[in-house]
Amino acid sequence: MQIREDIMYDPFVNNIHSLSHFRPKTWDHKTPQNLAKPVVLTPNGKAQLVAQSAAAYQKLLDDRDLLDSIRGVSRGLEQAERGKGVPMRQFLPALADEHGISPK
Repeated sequence: MQIREDIMYDPFVNNIHSLSHFRPKTWDHKTPQNLAKPVVLTPNGKAQLVAQSAAAYQKLLDDRDLLDSIRGVSRGLEQAERGKGVPMRQFLPALADEHGISPK
């Protein structure tokens, strides 16, 4: 199988609509259930808008937050492996002192 380098994978390739075509038929064919995958709208022939259901968008945000958390944990583990960082028993009293909080 030959891979064409001039074509990038585009998840929207089958879901692109001109805004003038989409606008009058918005709720005929694009119910919130059908907008789980984003629809790219192209006013004046240029991709400028994306329509997606609120539930699908919330899932996208949740997934991004989870990925950010995983990346943070991964960075922390890498630092610990390199001997960087401060042990928690030293860090927490310093943090409490910095914020005027009495450590328990």
